[in-house]
Amino acid sequence: MSVDQKITAMDVWHLQLPVNARRDHGIGSVEHVVDIVVVGLTAEGGQTGYGEGSSWSVFTGSAEASFAALDRYIRPLVVGRSIGDRAAIMADAAYAVAHCTEAKAALETALLDLQGRISGLPVWALLGGKCRDTIPLSCSIADPDWEADLKLMERLREDGVRIIKLKTGFKGHAYDMMRLEELRKNYPEFKIRVDYNQGLHHDNAIRCVQEVATFDPDFIEQPVKAHLRSLMARIRDSIDIPLLADESVFGPEDMQTAIAMGLCDGVSIKIMKTGGLTRAQTVARMAQSVGLSAYGGDMFEAGLAHLAGTHMIASTPEITLGCEFYQASYFLVEDILQTPFEVKDGQVIVPQDAGLGVLPDPDKLTKYTLTHSNGSKA
Repeated sequence: MSVDQKITAMDVWHLQLPVNARRDHGIGSVEHVVDIVVVGLTAEGGQTGYGEGSSWSVFTGSAEASFAALDRYIRPLVVGRSIGDRAAIMADAAYAVAHCTEAKAALETALLDLQGRISGLPVWALLGGKCRDTIPLSCSIADPDWEADLKLMERLREDGVRIIKLKTGFKGHAYDMMRLEELRKNYPEFKIRVDYNQGLHHDNAIRCVQEVATFDPDFIEQPVKAHLRSLMARIRDSIDIPLLADESVFGPEDMQTAIAMGLCDGVSIKIMKTGGLTRAQTVARMAQSVGLSAYGGDMFEAGLAHLAGTHMIASTPEITLGCEFYQASYFLVEDILQTPFEVKDGQVIVPQDAGLGVLPDPDKLTKYTLTHSNGSKA
């Protein structure tokens, strides 16, 4: 049977992908390139499944750490195991190396992709079945050059995207208010969300958030540092706009704390934070069980990670606020997939083919690789 096949090889690549703009967030900036890690698992029948780990050093960790976690610490737990041992492999990986959630997300993605390709099933079928065929796309507006962002807004309008998230807290409160005013005036058809990425100082956070709330965004996300959970709860109580947690909630363990403290009205769910697709589903179900909302966030991802997130959201009815899988279409100079990550009329299209649905292009893996390891000592 397909699930009895052994995993015979594991390849790990560290890629550096050029981007077309700078993006500023409350905790840091990204420009020129982004770093990702790709893992490929090959079964004895010859099929290969792929996964991506997309990290950011100020958020989840570094690509170098993810590469080492997979190549040195997780590899011995994987090669020689049966494909059907996915749950056991992931349980072992959880304790093989601390943190490195992106590496674990890449591993589970590759295991699911491999099992799906061998069995002929899409990853969403392996995660419990599909609840939607499309997912509304949100694109982040984060260029410190406001004119460049306005050009992006025109492109999004033309493409049928109707949700944006304004990144705030990196250039002063007056700048944030100016942009919100212009967006509301000139782009009334767009839903607007606001994300501080921890960018506000605790001394003036409540006042700034209250003033931003007057623009009636869909939600305001993570205004203060992740550990300031009591302040998050106070901010939540001070506004009528939903407050969402991102950096304060990585996985199910943090979700327990968030619920107990009443620190948010919803949560950003990212497979790179949770350490995998199934843990991401758990966070969404925990949120829904107490009436909290959820949406599909992401890191600085390529199309491979977007595909994993898409399958996860497609099989998770508790995630109702769309996704942010825009980088492959609007941020990367070139994606790594053989065919483009599919977005149509502002909607991400859920793949129907086996596994993730699209393979990485081997030529692009070669083109953008900084480091590659197949476990050989040679």
